[in-house]
Amino acid sequence: MLLFQLLISRIYNLQFSPLLRSKKHSIMNAKLSDICIGTSAAPTYLPAHNFQTQSEDGKFHEFNLIDGAVTANNPTFIAISEVTKQIFEKTPYFKNFDEMKPANYGKFLVISIGTGSAKLEHKYDAKIASNWGIFGWLTDGGSNPIIDAFADASDDMVDYHISVVFQSVSSQKQYLRIQDDTLSGADSSVDISTKENMDKLVEIGTNLLKKPVSRVNLKTGLFEHLGTTGGTNEEALKEFAKLLSEEKRSRNSKV
Repeated sequence: MLLFQLLISRIYNLQFSPLLRSKKHSIMNAKLSDICIGTSAAPTYLPAHNFQTQSEDGKFHEFNLIDGAVTANNPTFIAISEVTKQIFEKTPYFKNFDEMKPANYGKFLVISIGTGSAKLEHKYDAKIASNWGIFGWLTDGGSNPIIDAFADASDDMVDYHISVVFQSVSSQKQYLRIQDDTLSGADSSVDISTKENMDKLVEIGTNLLKKPVSRVNLKTGLFEHLGTTGGTNEEALKEFAKLLSEEKRSRNSKV
């Protein structure tokens, strides 16, 4: 199993390139506050964020950032890709893993925790969309059809692809996706920060731990509860924690 210290920020650089760097680069040692503001600067909701960092040689580097969701609404695949790259580059994290192959996904443990999504609704059809112009695609009934389509498609493709990869090597239990896709109303909104709504989201997250583990049905592309055979999300997280703890002890014993 793979356990190491790596920070991957899901941010999009307004110079039109995704910003994917680990903390080993000194120029990327930004303040956590700047990272959080940058990665949450969702277009139409929050303003773009500008800040500077200083490298060890005294040079300044400027960042102009918006929400990384425009690149990867679900950053799970980026995390896997970064680990894979570090394996074949034999970085310090993996210098003692000569037997480890970059695409050996059977050795990966992946926990992907979503922030919730709206309940699947068939709000649009071709008859409705065929009458939309530019503004219709941007806003309809209080929603943003084109943005919703891009974001949902990005999420779904990542979930589907990773599920296929792990199931193909009989390691489906090593990919845990925890997501509530049944939210509605204020619960599914991204810009309601009242105490009442925050408390409700905490309640939703707590209840989610008690729900059965879900896995993508490769025939339909939809997540389905595994029922009693897969246990609950809470039980799965405890099992992952146990595996990671055992791996940490094993590595410490070899030092």
